[in-house]
Amino acid sequence: MGTWPERARLSSRVGTRIAMIAAVVFGMMTLNAYAESDIREAPFPASDITLVVPFGEGGATDILFRAIAEQAQVHLGSAIIPMNMPGNGATLGSQFVKQSPPDGYTLLGSHQTIDLAYIAGLSDYSHDAFAPVALLTRTVNIPATMAGHTLTQASDLAALVKQRPGELLVGIIPNSTDHFFWLHFFEQAGISPADIQFVRYPDTGAQVVALLGGELDLAMLNLPSAGALFNSGALVPLGVASDTRLAALPQVPTLIEQGITLTNTTDRGVFAPLHTPPERVERLAHAFEQALQQPALMEALLYTHGSSVDFMPREAYSRYLDTQYEQLQRLADNIAFER
Repeated sequence: MGTWPERARLSSRVGTRIAMIAAVVFGMMTLNAYAESDIREAPFPASDITLVVPFGEGGATDILFRAIAEQAQVHLGSAIIPMNMPGNGATLGSQFVKQSPPDGYTLLGSHQTIDLAYIAGLSDYSHDAFAPVALLTRTVNIPATMAGHTLTQASDLAALVKQRPGELLVGIIPNSTDHFFWLHFFEQAGISPADIQFVRYPDTGAQVVALLGGELDLAMLNLPSAGALFNSGALVPLGVASDTRLAALPQVPTLIEQGITLTNTTDRGVFAPLHTPPERVERLAHAFEQALQQPALMEALLYTHGSSVDFMPREAYSRYLDTQYEQLQRLADNIAFER
């Protein structure tokens, strides 16, 4: 045990070490507190904001976020600069934002693919890894084919698959919203996915090119990515996955009208890194809300892009994401979503 002086010296050394560790911990906490305080107290925004789009140029997500950001930056007072960062099932861009400083200057523009990538095992994080800013739009999805194809409407697909099992080529971005759409569509239409050949593409733009070139039979598109091609007759919309017909495609029946009970939208919103100060999140959300109230933008979204405005601020959006995740997980289990 040692003599009393030895025990006293040992106790003193231990006490000194504990005090030093406590001082270091206190110092780190103080520095973190000062850093958070600096973020909160600094004028915001004081510089440009980067909006990461985890998909390639020309797809619906890219087109919609660029249109909305152009208006939102007017109300924010700082430029919002979209930056495409495709790759790894849209996880390259989301990972970049997830790891960015939580200061409100780096945002993610995305949709259900964050949770779908997690459910499929492509990433180790879901929407919980971010601070939701706001839900902005819902875009109606449209199964489509090329001009001159045997198919003219979605309800004919089941019969064609029976005639040509294993031959039809369907484009997908693996484990993304279009992959999920097709699996859900086949379930509702009574088609076995085993009788379809899925062809993988990095983004929607590549699928459009493949359709136009006759390399695919089907792809899930929408008005932002293919509206002009629908109007020109180069591509053919086979139905719209909504409750009512689209104003921009009044002649195209809904899937429900064709006996396929399926509504399907891609719900796009903005996310910030976790722990971004709430007041900055609210400032950003308010700018996007003001942008979506502009009549010209609302009209373009609805009539040109087949997208409805459905603004939800951060708390409501967070609850919605939790509910949506449960639905996606349940449906993924039921239809054997690829993991």
